[in-house]
Amino acid sequence: MNVAVVIGGSAGIGQATSIDLARRGFAVVLTYRSHPEGADETVRAIEQDGGHAVALELDAADTASFGDFAQRVSDTIGTAWGETRVHALVNNAGRSGTALVGEITDDDYEGLHRILLKAPLFLTQALLPLLADGASIVNTTSSSTRPTGATPGYAVYAAMKGGLVVLTHYLARELSTRGIRANSVSPGPTRTRLGGDAFSRFPELIEPQAARTALGRIGEPEDVAAVIAFLASPESGWITGQDIEATGGYDL
Repeated sequence: MNVAVVIGGSAGIGQATSIDLARRGFAVVLTYRSHPEGADETVRAIEQDGGHAVALELDAADTASFGDFAQRVSDTIGTAWGETRVHALVNNAGRSGTALVGEITDDDYEGLHRILLKAPLFLTQALLPLLADGASIVNTTSSSTRPTGATPGYAVYAAMKGGLVVLTHYLARELSTRGIRANSVSPGPTRTRLGGDAFSRFPELIEPQAARTALGRIGEPEDVAAVIAFLASPESGWITGQDIEATGGYDL
């Protein structure tokens, strides 16, 4: 049985990715921090569909806990499924925040850095001994890294996501000796809980974003999850070191 670890799997893109991976035959370990009810919902959805899933608590900002988390993953997959290796890792922990250049504080910077760039690097390192040869790593990046996506206020957020794109390239090169692939997926405006569930609280934001999208709507979590799950699966075995835009043609 192939095992996938999805960091940030309690809602939005991570939840949809966990469900998609389970339908592809993966047993899924998904993490949550402040939304345990969402994690339980994800596990139930997978199990009701005949799949296998376990939710583990993780604070992606706490790098000191990553060694313990890796041990918990090892114990969990061994006890639950008799497995010793992870075959797919999806780094999807998210945080949003905006500030214009000239108003960016140290807290603004550090908060985004810890979750969006530092966490994927050190989680990957912590889980590397568990990754099977030939495994797949998929990092969630952002279309904000594109020149056309330079929206005022998102400088730090986009810089961290851009750094993650570069990190993905290096992971692909350095881990290739073990046949481990690394790719990233850049969503455009997508209906998630980020920004305080902004699209639900401010539905008037949807139409302007949809108007900038070639396919005429904002993304749904399932749209992006399908791309992530494909890159995590053996079907994409000849793809590595790529950043795939999944935006419906945002600002095309």
